[in-house]
Amino acid sequence: MTKAGKHLFLDILHSEGVEIIFGNPGTTELPLLDAFVVEDRLRYVLGLNEVVVMGMADGWAQATGKLAVCNLHAAPGLGNAMGMLYNAAKAGAPVLVTAGQQDMSIRLTEPLLWDDLATMARPLCKWSFEVSSIAELPRAVRRAAKVALTAPTGPVFLSIPGDILNAIAPDDLDIGAPTRIGPAVRGDAGEVAKAADLIRAATNPIIFAGDCIANRDAFAEMTAFAEAVGAPVYMEGMANRATFPSNHPLFAGTVPRMTPALRAATRDHDLVISIGADLLTQSQATGVEGLEPGKVLVHLDDNPWEIGKNFAATAAIQGCPKATLPELTALVAGCGDGRRAGNVARIAEAKAALLAKADAVMDAQPMDPMAVLKRLGEVMPDDAIIIEELLSSGMNVVRSLLPATRPDSWFGMRGGGIGVALPQAAAMQLANPGRPVVALTGDGSLMYSAAALWSLAHYKLPVVTIVFNNSSYRILKQRTRAIGDHSAREGVFVAMDLENPAIDFMALAAAHGVHGVRVDSIAALIEAFQTALASDAPTLIEVPVARAV
Repeated sequence: MTKAGKHLFLDILHSEGVEIIFGNPGTTELPLLDAFVVEDRLRYVLGLNEVVVMGMADGWAQATGKLAVCNLHAAPGLGNAMGMLYNAAKAGAPVLVTAGQQDMSIRLTEPLLWDDLATMARPLCKWSFEVSSIAELPRAVRRAAKVALTAPTGPVFLSIPGDILNAIAPDDLDIGAPTRIGPAVRGDAGEVAKAADLIRAATNPIIFAGDCIANRDAFAEMTAFAEAVGAPVYMEGMANRATFPSNHPLFAGTVPRMTPALRAATRDHDLVISIGADLLTQSQATGVEGLEPGKVLVHLDDNPWEIGKNFAATAAIQGCPKATLPELTALVAGCGDGRRAGNVARIAEAKAALLAKADAVMDAQPMDPMAVLKRLGEVMPDDAIIIEELLSSGMNVVRSLLPATRPDSWFGMRGGGIGVALPQAAAMQLANPGRPVVALTGDGSLMYSAAALWSLAHYKLPVVTIVFNNSSYRILKQRTRAIGDHSAREGVFVAMDLENPAIDFMALAAAHGVHGVRVDSIAALIEAFQTALASDAPTLIEVPVARAV
């Protein structure tokens, strides 16, 4: 073979279908960067820090369903990436996270930047390992790719010392081949039949649709199932993907993540049906369970950990929604005929009230986020990819005001860690050239990953970034006020205002090579938005919105 480990590593990644390595290089990764001088199959995409790099890898994995690879720098680089790695883990993104490690010959001395990287990464990865010889490299990479891409998908980690990248592989080293485990596992027939009996017997069921639907390409199957049951369909508490078409008459929107609201939403329903959804992610402790004791539950998911994790499932089905839903749908066909019209009417009434509420504040100054979202929804291209982390500006309404009619049309912040929108948008534009990519973010969230603006400009990615600027951490003010103590009485919120000085987003954009526009009305916003969509370069649009808590 007579090939260095750095070239062997790239050969194996190429055979696993990898197209891009997202990275931020350091001394322990220099052999890999040297190999890219003569590499013409894979591309190295640079992020200016590890938050951006990990976020881009997460975005690529979610957008394509393929194995994404990111390359971090030793212990500090992995540490910097951990917040975004947490998000990727919660989203089930198949990412191979690699980090350059100090040479094996000096690790016992605990050199600069060294630490036990595999142990650091393990809590957030499906599998974590340090390669200790070039003989282990092929098997380690093959196993990592297989584990990341096997349902339930998720990140994996490899620590790769620099001397292994420089080592010469023996001529007889077997580099192996990819292994892919088919994801279309059908649920147990007995549990499917039990679920069907429960659904047919129910008088007022409710459906929660989760990321597993989009991840397994079960959008059409989910729609057919909901129509057969005739029940309202809600997104899961921390909705990330588009799991049900937002323009469908049975789409009921999102449910607040506070358990009293979750409980209220399910109280009048005699059956809860969860299709690939978490039940039910809490944002804060309230002393109230999300479901009433004894609530009958049908739960289908490809991840057995989620089934019955917090609430007992009367019918517990481990299986792929795409493979299992058609059988379940056939068994319950027609059972929703008597309730579908009533549910559609109630959902339409609620949607009309929401739109009227948005229209009522259309001329407000400063601009009201709800009015902004409604107008953006009216002009959003049908094929747009939306990446959203609006928190207080879009809480519980954004999914009902902006379109998400395709499984690849919407990506949120599944893990709850802010700063995802810009790096994910960069990767999703790389994965979808020619499609409009729109990042919706708050001012506080953007500052967690502002360096991603440079990657947008450097790679000429025409992402439209819309910053809802309330000059504060408004969601924290809302939560602090809800405590009902000092802040609620005095109207004072410590360390929650982004002013003195105010963040100059126009200067920030210009410093990274991105065109910036600050608008003072919704009409000006729509004009700037449509101009940005027509551009072949990235644009940042700043929208000053109301600060009221």
